[in-house]
Amino acid sequence: MQPLRGVTVVSLEQAIAAPYASRQLADLGARVIKLERPGVGDFARAYDSRVDGLSSHFVWTNRNKESLTLDIKDPRGLDVARQLLASADVFIQNLAPGATTRAGLGAEALQRLNPRLVVCDISGYGSPGPYERMKAYDLMVQSEAGLLSVTGGPDEIAKVGISVSDIAAGMYAYSSILAALLERGQSGTGAHLDVSMLEATVEWMGFPLYYAYDGAEPPQRAGAAHATIYPYGPFATGDGKVVMMAIQNEREWLAFCTEFLRDAAIATHPSYASNAARNHNREELGAIISHRFSALTADEATSALAAIPVAYARVNEMRDVWEHPQLAARGRWHELATPTGTVPSLAPPGFGPDEPRMDPVPSLGEHTRAILGELGMSTGEIDALVADGVV
Repeated sequence: MQPLRGVTVVSLEQAIAAPYASRQLADLGARVIKLERPGVGDFARAYDSRVDGLSSHFVWTNRNKESLTLDIKDPRGLDVARQLLASADVFIQNLAPGATTRAGLGAEALQRLNPRLVVCDISGYGSPGPYERMKAYDLMVQSEAGLLSVTGGPDEIAKVGISVSDIAAGMYAYSSILAALLERGQSGTGAHLDVSMLEATVEWMGFPLYYAYDGAEPPQRAGAAHATIYPYGPFATGDGKVVMMAIQNEREWLAFCTEFLRDAAIATHPSYASNAARNHNREELGAIISHRFSALTADEATSALAAIPVAYARVNEMRDVWEHPQLAARGRWHELATPTGTVPSLAPPGFGPDEPRMDPVPSLGEHTRAILGELGMSTGEIDALVADGVV
């Protein structure tokens, strides 16, 4: 399933947000030409070396792409970029605010060059506004969006353990580009999309925002437990493991009390007879539930919860996820070539096990000569650009 075959994306990208967006398009069959600085490339290439010497971030976000090294500050490099964009379908960039406009690659200039082009700018805070020029790394945006205020325990805030603001912006860029391509099919013209990490993250903050509507008290940080639904969170078992479980309605609560706690009267006790009451009295109720879990092993607890049934999960570590039986049963892991060898790579959600595109992660500048050749350059012309450090 490659519905974007024939679509060309040029991406002047770095770090996570834009590379993640363009990888989604590549997974759907688009040709993605990744523009990278000569000699250095996307700085995410150097974040770590955990994947056979390659960066974990880079391997994750850059399969199915072609790498073209290009110095757009050199007029010859800028001319190459403009030649590519003259016939491209999509341009994605997440450089510093205003950088592409100053270079002559702003949306207005590019759509004069190519009226069908969909231009997607990804930034930390969007333009205009008082935050327009602020540096916006993922943790900074998590902070500004209020995410840290509801993450962590009662005594300490905590960041989300993944680049959630980058991912949110990347996914909104991806879906907005798909929408713009559909609209172009009707109108014949491209679009300018402006996606900010702040707005993407605040959109995901809808529950705590509305919970604190009109000056109401915000949800309290509750560690791994749900902030407003109880019981909904982790409980330690007698063998030193942790089981996550959740009650979502009164029918489940009654069954949980009757079959797991073995005391149906708890379900109708005034202190626990509604979620609001349980949430208010979570400390004393938690002691009752924890006592029962402590008498069971993790296997016994999960078997008992499954028999009710109520929702439960084991608290897996990374090694457990690599070996997760559900992912294995559904054939989700595939082989992906990289410059240093083959690694497992997860098929994109929604694709069947035999469908996903799994073209290699490119080495820096791997496709430079081939792409310049497509633009009609001779070997001598390409050699000159290489010698001058333009590509």
